[in-house]
Order: sequence, then C-alpha cells, then structure tokens
Amino acid sequence: MVSGSKWIACCISCLALTGCAANDLMVKRQAETDAKVEHLIQSAKKNDQRSNELADQFRNQGDQTKAAAAQFKQLENAVREVRQTLDELNARVTLLALQNATPKIEVVNQEPALKGRDTGPPAEYLKAFGLYSANNFAEAIPAFEAFMKNHPQSDYVANALYWIGECYYSMSDLPKSKEIFFRVAGTYPNSSKAPDALLKLGYTLAAMKEKDKATAIFESLIKSYPSSPAAAKARERLTAN
Repeated sequence: MVSGSKWIACCISCLALTGCAANDLMVKRQAETDAKVEHLIQSAKKNDQRSNELADQFRNQGDQTKAAAAQFKQLENAVREVRQTLDELNARVTLLALQNATPKIEVVNQEPALKGRDTGPPAEYLKAFGLYSANNFAEAIPAFEAFMKNHPQSDYVANALYWIGECYYSMSDLPKSKEIFFRVAGTYPNSSKAPDALLKLGYTLAAMKEKDKATAIFESLIKSYPSSPAAAKARERLTAN
C-alpha cells in the first residue's frame, strides 16, 4: 500500500514537472511572440516615419518648383515690360525727331510700317501714340481704337487701351478713365501695363472721392505686382494717406 502511495506521488510529481515544462514553453513562446510583435510595431513606426519624411521632401520639392516657376514668370513679365517700355521710348524719340523736322503731327504717317515685336510698334500705333504725345487726346482716342480694331492680336493692344485711359484721365473724364483702366487690369493682367492701369485706377478713384475703393486698389496692386514701379508708387500713396 505504501509502495502504491509512492507510485502515485511519483506520478503526480512527474505530471507537475511536465506541467511546469509546458508552462515554461508557453511562456517562452509568448515572450518570443511578444518580441516579434514589438519588432513589427517598431518597424511599422520606422516605415511611417520614413514615409512622412519622404512626403515632406516631395512637398518641399513641389514648393520649390512652384516658387521657381513663379520667379520665372515674374522675370518673363519683367523682360516683356522692359521691352515694351524701350519700344515706347524709341517711339517717343522718333516722334520728337519728326516733330523737330516739321510742326505737323501728321508726319507720323510717313513712318514706314513696322511689323513684329522685334522691330517695334506698328505704324498705326505710332500714329496714335504721336497724337497722344502731342496732347491731342481727342484725336488720339479714336486712333488707338482703330489700331485695336485692325490689330486685335497685337502685343500692343493692352498698351493702346491703357493710353486711351490716359487720354480720358488727362481730359478729366474720370468715369471713362475709370472704366478703361479697369478693363486693362481685368482683361490683360499679364500685360506690362496692368500694374500702371491699377495705379491710375487708384488715382482716378481717389480723385472721384472714393477713398476706400482707391485704397483697396492700391493694396491689390501691391499684392499682385509687388516688385513693379507702380507698386512702389502705390505704397508711397498709402503711406502719405
């Protein structure tokens, strides 16, 4: 009987040892599983971090590309503005030389027809510009309008419309000059005359006692064309007021 009890105790001990071994194995496997899960979590975090870094790099590259494109566009507009300004200065010199030769402004008609951007403004534009330069605003307006009608695709259409606004402004027809300058800025925002048109629109509104609207136009000019000479004059005007 005693030997049977020992045998039973031995069996229980064996079972206990087997249970402990099994339990140790489960603990070990659980620990290994936890370690693998933790490794996967850390790897996922690193991947997320790397993905965020790459996304930031792409965004930065995109911003740099946009900034470069904007600078290129601004440079392109500046070159166009300088070219057209030089063309108009050359036109003034030509007109002055012709006017010194004879007092009649009609001599502008003797200027040979010029075609293409590289050779300067067309003769019809020169004629209208000559009338404006001679302060003959009443005749300059229909001359510029005729040029616009006959050459709707010319690079000088926006300029012609701007000078029509200047004619009305010089004639103190403020409502009409307001309308024209607004058309230049709205229809030809990429023209070299767009900043000047906004500036003169602001002046016109101020002369019409519409101070708040004039201020809004000056601020819009500064925001849209910050590096233009017209923007500098708008800043001076806002500072003075």
